Amino acid sequence: MGLQEFVKAAKPLGLLGIKIYQEGDRQEQWLLEGECRRNIYSASKSFTSCAVGFALQEGLLSLDEKLTDAFAADIPENISGPLSRAVVRDLLTMCLGQESGSLMGEQRPFYEEDDWVKLSLAIPFTHEPGSRFVYNNVGPYLAGILVQRRAGCDLVSYLTPRLFSPLKIKRPTWECDPLGNTFGAGGLFLSLSELHRFGLFCLYQGRWEGRQLLDPGWIIESTRQQTQAPYGYLFWRGEYNSYRADGKYSQIAMVLPDKQAVVTTVAECRQGEAFMQALYTHICSEL
Repeated sequence: MGLQEFVKAAKPLGLLGIKIYQEGDRQEQWLLEGECRRNIYSASKSFTSCAVGFALQEGLLSLDEKLTDAFAADIPENISGPLSRAVVRDLLTMCLGQESGSLMGEQRPFYEEDDWVKLSLAIPFTHEPGSRFVYNNVGPYLAGILVQRRAGCDLVSYLTPRLFSPLKIKRPTWECDPLGNTFGAGGLFLSLSELHRFGLFCLYQGRWEGRQLLDPGWIIESTRQQTQAPYGYLFWRGEYNSYRADGKYSQIAMVLPDKQAVVTTVAECRQGEAFMQALYTHICSEL
């Protein structure tokens, strides 16, 4: 009943498909049309979070490393106090210290500067890192860049043996910056089923088909609220003690640990709040 009511409410909002899994063999789905890979927009950020987790467990980086050290060749000549105190952890919480969001979708086609790392670090850091939540693509982009530099390959190549291949996700397309670096803040293309398997991977705390791929501690840490905002390390927090990978137009992989459930949607929705409320009301409340 819940699924039917949700489809009735969300289809006019642009719902294209939904998959529901709950421990105990509950599996439901509704598809408007056949599955294809779609841009999952900012839900890509949660994959970048996992890439950081893999890099941490492989000793490639530290969350406490200062950005002035991690990006020593890219920082501006005059370093502000907030930038001098920013660390890798601040790239993941949307509390980087910049006044407003940059590298957003409507901005990226119009930058004259091709080196987005230097561009990002030249944007003034006007607030103390960790003090103010500002949704911003700079943090996750730089986090992805750091993983790529330390690993010596792009994010897709890095995540393929560690995450994509085990989850049976064939090498996906992922947006790149003008210099060819993977854009870790958005632009990953996946199907509904592929995004759903990522949600299951998170529900199982990094374990997949009997193998512990990613430290469960990282899944726990990255999906708990880190600051004053309902946000972890590139995951949103929500009702019913849920967390989610969340992309523009309602590309969502929501995990509900208390209910041992995953709810995944793809959509072309311009009324995100109404869509989310329908999801909570008709799906989450029924699990």
